[in-house]
Amino acid sequence: MTVSAPFAAARLYDRVGGPRVMGILNVTPDSFSDGGRFDAVENAVAQARHMAAEGADIIDVGGESTRPGFQAVDADEEIARVVPAIRALKEAGVTTPISIDTMKAKVAAAALEAGAEIVNDVWGLQFDPDMARVAAERGAPVVVMHHRTEVDPALDIVEDMKRFLGRSVELALKAGVPERAIALDPGVGFGKTVAQNLIAVREVGQLAAMGFAVLLGTSRKSLIGHIIERAPAERVHGTVATSVIGWTNGATLFRVHDVRENRDALLVTQAVLDA
Repeated sequence: MTVSAPFAAARLYDRVGGPRVMGILNVTPDSFSDGGRFDAVENAVAQARHMAAEGADIIDVGGESTRPGFQAVDADEEIARVVPAIRALKEAGVTTPISIDTMKAKVAAAALEAGAEIVNDVWGLQFDPDMARVAAERGAPVVVMHHRTEVDPALDIVEDMKRFLGRSVELALKAGVPERAIALDPGVGFGKTVAQNLIAVREVGQLAAMGFAVLLGTSRKSLIGHIIERAPAERVHGTVATSVIGWTNGATLFRVHDVRENRDALLVTQAVLDA
């Protein structure tokens, strides 16, 4: 694949440009919040257009759910879900940059070939040894997320995030991904207690201090449901609160289901802080 402008989408990682909103587009039948709503290509295109109109800076396409108890799918099945959707978005004239939400290098390569520009890896390039190479060779910025398979309430979660993400950064840099094209994700909801998730949101500044952009993804998650006791679709206001806290503490990108609500709140927050 010939890349005309390698890592061009890394401009979206620049905090100077203001908060960036990544709209979630799950083309899966089993996602925790919107599973099955957008697995048909025409529905995916309509939702992408809707999010773009609401101000999404990135559309994040995912073909495998990562909710608790998710059913794993192989790379070929995942490709069969995401590639037609990505191609359809391009053919429909959606110009918003697309990221591919996957932990498999084969899926990332196929998605980038189809028109995606960013790799969003929930295992921080550490699940598939070829992932960093694929991103680097195709000039794709990466989002590397902190992930744990087991919950340890005694763990210093901030130090664990730093260690894990430090390794992810090493893999990215060694493969040829430049520093400006790397974003860190604390991995809210992945291998953490409720208290650790709250700390992860509060302490995003410690990740930003590592010298990279930070993506915060809390949208409609069980952490918010634990606090306000509402179903996923009714957790918009709770999500917005975490986004505002995230921007205030150093996060740059926000992965959400509800683009307009989060974007509006973030822009107001930025204006107040910059006044």
